[in-house]
Amino acid sequence: MGEVAAAAPAQVAGVISNCKAQQDIPHTLTCRALGVSQSWFYKWRHQPVTGREVRRGKLADAIRQIFDASGGTYGSPKVRITLVRQGWRVSVNTVARLMAGLDLTGRKIRRRRGPTRPGKRPVFPDFVRRDFTADAPDQVWPGT
Repeated sequence: MGEVAAAAPAQVAGVISNCKAQQDIPHTLTCRALGVSQSWFYKWRHQPVTGREVRRGKLADAIRQIFDASGGTYGSPKVRITLVRQGWRVSVNTVARLMAGLDLTGRKIRRRRGPTRPGKRPVFPDFVRRDFTADAPDQVWPGT
């Protein structure tokens, strides 16, 4: 069995059937091009959709709705929390796998940078030598 069939068997079988129905391409040629055997195609051709596949489809729709409602900011942990509040029983890993399959990625939190720390910038020379006492006006200007 090829890599194509391992990804989504029902979809691959559907593509092979559609090629025969719409373009009149023989099953043997399409199976060879996709890297699957003819016996594999005939096995999967009339397979009913399982309950797991139906649930994953509904879950993927719910994940996309939550992600879009968040403005594309939620990652898999927050999406899972929202799903649990809506009544779904699902693990973080399942949500993360489905989000990766849908190419949904939450935004990373930007951490606030702290204030400037000593030693990071060059020190300017101290022309007044930290002595701000003056005998008369206009001798020491500490502001410049």
